[in-house]
Amino acid sequence: QVQLAESGGGLVQAGGSLRLSCAASGRTFSSYAMGWFRQAPGKERESVAAISWSGGSTYYADSVKGRFFISRDNAKNTVNLQMNSLKPEDTAVYYCVADSLNRVPVTPRYWGQGTQVTVSS
Repeated sequence: QVQLAESGGGLVQAGGSLRLSCAASGRTFSSYAMGWFRQAPGKERESVAAISWSGGSTYYADSVKGRFFISRDNAKNTVNLQMNSLKPEDTAVYYCVADSLNRVPVTPRYWGQGTQVTVSS
């Protein structure tokens, strides 16, 4: 089992930045890929970014490429999402996810509770 806890969401103006963090516990952190999904009101959940266990492979949705950056620290069991140049359409609940394997993009096996990100225009 893997437990995931997100932090760092909030309200920001368009063009601003936020950094989301996810703390993982349970199964050996460095053995699986991690990522972030989001769900906007009235829309399906979508994959935003993912990172392999070594950090050597990453994935980004086209809508966030060049603005969002994913990283992980296996010593601290954390994965982060740096979000820059935020747009109102980035408003969503963001979920930290973990795969059961080391593959990018991830197929979520475990989900965090989610953290709200709201971008005002």
